[in-house]
Amino acid sequence: MHHHHHQPQHHLAWHETLELHELLAFQSVGVFKLKNSIAQVRDPQLRQLYQAAIQAMSQNLQELLPFVSLAPRQDERHKFDDTGFFAGDLLALAKTLVRNYAIAITETATPQLREVLTKQLLGAIQLHEQAFLYMCERSYYPAYDLEALLANDVKNATMALELPY
Repeated sequence: MHHHHHQPQHHLAWHETLELHELLAFQSVGVFKLKNSIAQVRDPQLRQLYQAAIQAMSQNLQELLPFVSLAPRQDERHKFDDTGFFAGDLLALAKTLVRNYAIAITETATPQLREVLTKQLLGAIQLHEQAFLYMCERSYYPAYDLEALLANDVKNATMALELPY
């Protein structure tokens, strides 16, 4: 396998940059959640799985971060506020819910079930919108500013990686 290293700002297209953002945001929240809950996991085998998942996703973040041209600025490193992580977690849950309902509807043969799934899909879409607006209004998700979005990803990934557990 050949590894070609390019300067990210010259070679990343818009669509792949947005996918990079999704992967960074999703895994930063994942690492944060796993680190925060591993202490409560009693089963040793499950604890090992958590440990492996933390290490794998942390490695993923470290490998993905160089593709973001913006590094976190030192002055942004004051007190850690986890509200953005919790909001991002809710947004990811709502997004996945919308996708899962949409898929389920395409597999539904029973009209009554389709009706219920459609109603619930609309509810999931509303939840996603509310979580998205909450984040936008508080600058946790600067959706219309790509540079700010990526800077936010770098900050969140770095904080997730540095979080002790």
